[in-house]
Amino acid sequence: MREVLAHPAYARLFCAQVVALLGTGLLTVALGLLAFDLAGGDAGVVLGVALTIKMLAYVGAGPLLVAATARVPRKALLIGADAVRAAIALLLPLVTAEWQIYVLIFALQCASATFTPAFQAVIPEILPDERQYTRALSLSRLAYDLESLVSPALAAALLLVMSYSNLFLGTVAGFLLSAALVAATRFPAIEADRGSSFAERLTRGVRVFARHAELRALLALNLAVAAPTAMVIVNTVVLVQDRLQRSQADVAILLAAYGAGSMLVALVLPRLLDRIADRVVMLAGAAVAALGLAAAAGGIAAWPTWPLLLLLWAVLGAGTAAILTAASRLLRRNASTLERPAVFAAQFSLSHACFIVTYPLAGVLGAMLGLAGAAAVLAAVAAVAAVAAALLWRSSAAPAAAA
Repeated sequence: MREVLAHPAYARLFCAQVVALLGTGLLTVALGLLAFDLAGGDAGVVLGVALTIKMLAYVGAGPLLVAATARVPRKALLIGADAVRAAIALLLPLVTAEWQIYVLIFALQCASATFTPAFQAVIPEILPDERQYTRALSLSRLAYDLESLVSPALAAALLLVMSYSNLFLGTVAGFLLSAALVAATRFPAIEADRGSSFAERLTRGVRVFARHAELRALLALNLAVAAPTAMVIVNTVVLVQDRLQRSQADVAILLAAYGAGSMLVALVLPRLLDRIADRVVMLAGAAVAALGLAAAAGGIAAWPTWPLLLLLWAVLGAGTAAILTAASRLLRRNASTLERPAVFAAQFSLSHACFIVTYPLAGVLGAMLGLAGAAAVLAAVAAVAAVAAALLWRSSAAPAAAA
């Protein structure tokens, strides 16, 4: 992976991604503490509403904003989105009411829904070689997984010497540094969208998805990712502290096991994808996710030992990473330079729409049926998604070279 980091433009953008992720991680911790300050025991309700608003911004406002900004030069768009995110983070410590959190979070997530697809669409233009692009995708996956481990630890260290409101300043610094790194990057000449109407730009991504078998299959695979992710994010704390009566630290350890499985796959996947078709890797990942959830259902119902759960959470992380890491290769391959921002935006929106279904499903089923029942139903969801993807994505529809 060092060969892609030797590319100056990509190296700067990767650093921009890392510092922005760290800033976002600090924001997550600070937001939870702010919610507790404002709502006390009802902080969970505030955070739940804020997370729902986040998903609604991604799914609803994201495509509209991407279509509206299609004619803005990519570099200026990224810098502007980072500047907006920094300004909003600077306002968060000043809020005095819950509704102000909701308004600011919606605005911040709209900026993120503009930034992320545009950023993702630039990378294949900077790294046109598929082999290098695959390694960049693995680095991106590693950055996301490492952020989930590093940000809480960094926040905990900072909270020893400062109040939580100062964590927002770390978020501001992360977004501003990201903007500076983007500004210092030389972008390739990218074709501007000058002639199409707003309606055409708004529907372009969905129309590209509808044309290609690989992308139609990816729609189903998004659900295969959302099912195990929802089980892990929503129910890990309940499983560890209520069912197993273990410590809060063990919640972080079990989540880290999920991240470790994801990171392991991200490390080995570039060489694997040099030899094995995307279709095989991604469908295998969906099968692993479904089987891992089924095993979790059985293990939780029968004998939920700590080593078994660590192994199963690592398996779930591995299955989801096999899909997520390779997904952008499909987007790159099936879209032109002009279509890529819309296609990445469509994937961003459609993949997050799946979480609007699986997050509440995991929570409600966990309360009604127990954790084993929730895992079993989510395993069925993942299995149906895997079968649907296999049917939609026939080998004859994929390019022979790297399908």
